[in-house]
Amino acid sequence: MPNIASAKKNMRKSRAATVRNRAQRSALRTALKKAKAADSAPDVKLAAVTLLDRAARKGLIHKNNAARNKSRLAKAANAQ
Repeated sequence: MPNIASAKKNMRKSRAATVRNRAQRSALRTALKKAKAADSAPDVKLAAVTLLDRAARKGLIHKNNAARNKSRLAKAANAQ
């Protein structure tokens, strides 16, 4: 446990960020699984793309990771 006030604050901030990131990453993964399902509607895929863009912009995932996933979703949509 830190003794310095700024270290205590940083610990609180990192805990809050961890919880927030975990929730957002989980929501993103769920959206991707729903979008990859064979019978998913176009609006489900669009929601997944939006979440990917936001996650990349916020630094939750790398921008290339988002681009790769978006490309795979588009490719799967065109194949159907």
